[in-house]
Amino acid sequence: MIAHLRGTVHKMDPGEATVDVAGVGYRVTVPLDVWDELKEAEPRMLWISAYIREDRFDLYGFADRDGQILFEELIKLSGIGPRLGIELCAVPRAMLRQAMEEQNARLLTGIKGIGKKTAEKLLLELRSLAERKPQIFTVRGAGAVRGEFDQDAIAALTALGYDSATVVRALKDLPATADTTEERVAAALRSL
Repeated sequence: MIAHLRGTVHKMDPGEATVDVAGVGYRVTVPLDVWDELKEAEPRMLWISAYIREDRFDLYGFADRDGQILFEELIKLSGIGPRLGIELCAVPRAMLRQAMEEQNARLLTGIKGIGKKTAEKLLLELRSLAERKPQIFTVRGAGAVRGEFDQDAIAALTALGYDSATVVRALKDLPATADTTEERVAAALRSL
């Protein structure tokens, strides 16, 4: 089984990259936040999860081991496949932790492919996972950026058709002057 790949990264479509290891290019699907961090033609190591079925062999890459563990735990759950798992991994872990702590299914329904029932079930599963492996949800660095998890702003932007990973990225980059939900939505729309 492939545990990680270290090589030269070439970005493809959003969410996909190839990692050139000794002349062999491995196509890897990555969460959008990881894809944004990748730099073209630079060496990088990605933690890899292989998803093997009789008709497919897909590789999913993550910047850190905790992301890989989260993905592998998520796809073990009923109703969550690798596409939905990678969408969930693109969401900041602090937001997942906030949804668990507040038991707020609405935060999760903004994620592409998750409805109300799935969100409620996912909250229970995430809480169980956090009890077993708390390091996955540990937030490193400065923490949440101002307005990053404004639920009303997230709901408004996802209602306009933007996926949750794109919305969260846009809200992270907002200027400090955006204090109200309306200002955050307007500023995020200008950046999208």
